Amino acid sequence: MPIIQTILMGIVQGLSEFLPISSSAHLVFTSNFYKVFKGIEIVQQSNEEIFLDIMLHLGTLIAVIIFFRKEILEICKALFYACKNGDFTDKNSKLGIYIIIGTIITIALALPINDVAEHLVYHPALVGGLLILTGFVLFFSEYLSKKRTDKTEVPNFKQSVLIGLAQGLAVLPGFSRSGWTIATGLFSGLNRQAAAKYSFLLSVPIILGASMVYPLIKINIKEALTYNWTAIILGTTISAIVGFLCIKYFMKFISKFSINIFGWYCVIMGIFTTIFFSIYK
Repeated sequence: MPIIQTILMGIVQGLSEFLPISSSAHLVFTSNFYKVFKGIEIVQQSNEEIFLDIMLHLGTLIAVIIFFRKEILEICKALFYACKNGDFTDKNSKLGIYIIIGTIITIALALPINDVAEHLVYHPALVGGLLILTGFVLFFSEYLSKKRTDKTEVPNFKQSVLIGLAQGLAVLPGFSRSGWTIATGLFSGLNRQAAAKYSFLLSVPIILGASMVYPLIKINIKEALTYNWTAIILGTTISAIVGFLCIKYFMKFISKFSINIFGWYCVIMGIFTTIFFSIYK
């Protein structure tokens, strides 16, 4: 695993996990563009490459936990006292319950389509097509959000289910996790910052679960000892640093500006990659 590849992928993961442009799609594109320009055949990912993807996501998980550390602690405390006292009227305890509901819905939808998602990794042209669709979802959400006047700061049961479904669909590379969850939050009635905040907090249990479960069931310890751990740790660190900075500035951006710019990016990038990888097979 070349260090330059992990550096590039760490930067891409840190940027694209929280911007609504699909981190999974950009990891697929970056990996395959690297192979194309190095003259390497686009074939099934090695276990080391798959493990790197997991570690890069772990890096961005660390970024979320550090940035939202106060909110996460408050939610955990509120849930503890709510369970102890049987009173779930507190805003943070409600938010914790809705994160749990969204996570359960995500898992229920993501598991049946996970094989399809893994297959798409080797078909970057199809991933480009899904990225185009993500762009139109962002446009649609902005259009509907502007028409709503009943915007809220905390999701309700219906919103948590819808956003959980959106996150489940986003297991498919090209369907941006942050894009689809933020978009769903916007057109279902959340205000802009609340939609982004819930999207990022909802990512914590899913990424944490994937980071813990996958190595246990897929990684051979003897094989893992042969991995380029310097490159993997470097890529993970870069994804965490870039991810933290991305969250910080994106939260400021979304409170003031439209996400249509990311919609246009997804459409243009999707068209380009679909054409490029359709020609290069």
